[in-house]
Formats: sequence, structure tokens, C-alpha cells
Amino acid sequence: MKYSTDRMLTRIKSVYMFISEKGTVSTQELVDEFGTTSRTIQRDLNVLAYNGLVESPSRGKWTTTDKKVKITS
Repeated sequence: MKYSTDRMLTRIKSVYMFISEKGTVSTQELVDEFGTTSRTIQRDLNVLAYNGLVESPSRGKWTTTDKKVKITS
């Protein structure tokens, strides 16, 4: 796997874990936590939402779904 793809997948996994631990977070909280642009975070959230792992109960807020996830290292 390419380094950039591996880095992206690691970040997406970290974003999911952060949301899971905090409950509901804003897009801005994710930008601040991961030190990246809002566009990058939005792309990551789109991947997670497409796979049914997160949802947006209100504009700019994100929470995890009840979908079962197996987290590996």
C-alpha cells in the first residue's frame, strides 16, 4: 500500500475512534484535534458516513452509528 493511502486510512481510523470516545463532536473539533484542514476532515467523514460508521444528527456535528466495528492495529 502506498504511504499516503496508509496515512489516510490511519487518520480515518483515528477520527472514528475520537468520535467514538467523545460521543458527538463538531467538524471544527476534529480539525483542531488532527491539525488538518476542514476539507480533509470532511473527506474522512464522507468515507466513514459512506460506510455507515458515522452520521450527522445536525449540521456540523458527528456521532458514530450502532454498526459493529472490529478495530485492528
